[in-house]
Amino acid sequence: MKENEKKPSVKIIPLGGLEQIGMNITAFEYEDSIIVVDCGLAFPEDDMLGIDLVIPDIKYLKENEDKVKGFLITHGHEDHIGALPYILKELPVPVYATKLTMGIIENKLVEHGIENLIRKKVVSFGQHINLGQFRVEFICTNHSIADAAAFAIYSPAGVIVHTGDFKVDYTPVYGDAIDLQRFAELGKKGVLALMCDSTNAERPGFTPSEKTVGSTFDKIFSEHQETRLIIATFASNVDRVQQIINSAYKYGRKVVVEGRSMVGIIETAQNLGYLKIPENTLIETEQLRNYPDEKTVIITTGSQGESMAALSRMANGTHRKISIKPRDTVIFSSHPIPGNEKAVSKVMNELYGHGADIIFQDTHVSGHACQEEIKLIYSLVQPKFAIPVHGEMRHLKAQARLARSLGIEKDHIFVLQSGDVLEVSEDEAKVTGKVPVGNIFVDGLGVGDVGNVVLRDRQHLAEDGIFIVVVALDSANGIMVSGPDVVSRGFVYVRESDELLDEAREISAQVMDRCLERRVGDWNKMKNAMRDELSDFFWKKTKRRPMILPIIMDVAE
Repeated sequence: MKENEKKPSVKIIPLGGLEQIGMNITAFEYEDSIIVVDCGLAFPEDDMLGIDLVIPDIKYLKENEDKVKGFLITHGHEDHIGALPYILKELPVPVYATKLTMGIIENKLVEHGIENLIRKKVVSFGQHINLGQFRVEFICTNHSIADAAAFAIYSPAGVIVHTGDFKVDYTPVYGDAIDLQRFAELGKKGVLALMCDSTNAERPGFTPSEKTVGSTFDKIFSEHQETRLIIATFASNVDRVQQIINSAYKYGRKVVVEGRSMVGIIETAQNLGYLKIPENTLIETEQLRNYPDEKTVIITTGSQGESMAALSRMANGTHRKISIKPRDTVIFSSHPIPGNEKAVSKVMNELYGHGADIIFQDTHVSGHACQEEIKLIYSLVQPKFAIPVHGEMRHLKAQARLARSLGIEKDHIFVLQSGDVLEVSEDEAKVTGKVPVGNIFVDGLGVGDVGNVVLRDRQHLAEDGIFIVVVALDSANGIMVSGPDVVSRGFVYVRESDELLDEAREISAQVMDRCLERRVGDWNKMKNAMRDELSDFFWKKTKRRPMILPIIMDVAE
């Protein structure tokens, strides 16, 4: 290459996962090739009324469909794989993942009926996959689910290391410790950019090993031999489940698994050999009555206070098979995700109301690296450019400060926003543009059919209710045949508001009479006039603005 010739540059395009926890998806583009790392979902915010899930907008990938070579998945958590079945229906490209991750993905594809339409490739640690202009190496890391991988992405511009979600665990429950040696080898050869997990970048020190939770469980089991144990944890934390089962077996307890997602993942992990359950340890829920309470343990979903999860239904008395009893000991083996504190507190209060004891101290460790582990990865990899990923703005900024403290120049650290196009070459890195990104709402079976307008309507209905006016017209003769009839829901209590509703009915009749006198034939104009008058009237009387829905029916023969 000549002195002044431009060095090749690779585009890094986060399509989600920045400024938020969840919905992780990043595209890497070089000439005619695009590869995509992860394809996660986010859970709805409080103001997303009725929304089940939020998935990323992949307009950019759809526009460049012929370039997309495949999805590479770091691990099997919902915020990294949850959107795959929805996205693959629009973009049916191959998926590459480790064994357990692929097992969980396959379950999702079967659920959506597309398992035979997608090419799937199980990849081992140390294996390299060639995809167009890219070559990707899978590297062993540790996280709160087995088979988590980091990626070394080899491009003509240089090597980019993507850690995925990780922590440094020297004593993992299943599998090998993180391959620090491989990170060091890559660092010695030269790494262009490091994209590192920022979730715990504000926390000093190291994240404890998952095995420390095992000894806590052992202690709880030994101290509570006279009560039934109910343990709530994340469905995907297979290592946690393994340690609970180990303690249950040691103390002669039978284990029941509750919650659809929990049952599915445990079945997959057991079939693939990632979970070892001693014979005759697992029993069906119906068999609980055959054993004394102190000889059973229930592992359940609902540690985040989700209203439909098994633990929440047990707590509020709507679970069909399990009721909370006085003296039950309930263990929360997770920290509330920011925003879920209220829901968790509500479930705890309901459990206390049934006479249960609750344990939530020291029964959880994070699956993400704290500051010292992040520093370790930076020191081994020695990247030219730092690109913090996975987290809200405060987490990304915290990692940027860590990178700066390790001697990386300020203008070599990039705190990006979803949609930014970062072009990186050996000489420089800069944001050169923006691609369309956004949220697609999943509501029941509808994907993308609920937009911001519908959400605004739902918000409006939730806050002020609805007021419906029904009028029957004989349009041929220009007269009102019946009505106005009024119906109110969620606005005022009808039985106590006769006077208000009578006035509203009178105003509606006056508006219709005026429109008919002036021979207004456009029904939309009639409806708008009625809406405006009633809106002003209700605001003056109640300081509320319900959604007003005028309905005009034509009864002319």
